[in-house]
Amino acid sequence: MPSSPPQMSPKINSPPYHFQLPDATTRQMKPEFEAPPRKNGLLRPRQRTNPMIWCAAVLCVIFSLLLIFAGIVTLIVFLVIKPRNPLFDTTSASLNSIYLDSPSYLNGDLTFLANFSNPNHKIDVMFEYSSIELYFYDRLLSAQALQPFAQRRGESRLESVHMISSEVYLPPELIMELQEQVRRNRIVYNIRGTFKVKVSVGVGHLSYWLYGRCQIELTAPPSGVLVARSCRTKK
Repeated sequence: MPSSPPQMSPKINSPPYHFQLPDATTRQMKPEFEAPPRKNGLLRPRQRTNPMIWCAAVLCVIFSLLLIFAGIVTLIVFLVIKPRNPLFDTTSASLNSIYLDSPSYLNGDLTFLANFSNPNHKIDVMFEYSSIELYFYDRLLSAQALQPFAQRRGESRLESVHMISSEVYLPPELIMELQEQVRRNRIVYNIRGTFKVKVSVGVGHLSYWLYGRCQIELTAPPSGVLVARSCRTKK
């Protein structure tokens, strides 16, 4: 039998279109975060400092330097001169009266001369504040303030101080002690002074506090006079 011709598979025609992958080199990637757009505005120019501010700053610096220089000069002068403290003393006193208005209340009258002396030979002093108190033991009897005064170098000053005690309460033990002192013709009082002193050297000065303490012993009134005293002055 004659052989049959071979059968041909049907030809599949290619489609009229095709897919093309994008080129990696030409593909543009969108950034994950976009920067905010820049403003095209111009920067504002710096403001110049007012010349008055510069002048004030320079003056403050100069003033501070002058203060420091004056302080150093004053310290050197004080170290070279070595100023001494003014002294407080009692030169005389008179006890005019002591009497008890009732068993526990004291009335008294005392006058004394307070002596202020400046032992420095190159420094003037100024007593800006002066307060003097009279005590019997630890009990305040009277107090008085003095007016401010100045003392030149090496100068002394006497100030009369009149102390009046009126209806001052004393505990029984002090009443008995006072009566015993009057009987023995020896009454002991304590004088305390508190002073604010200013020491001047040229244009510089220094202020500090001084404390004067005097224990005086007097005869009984009405003609009580000073028979003994012990005074000291300290900062």
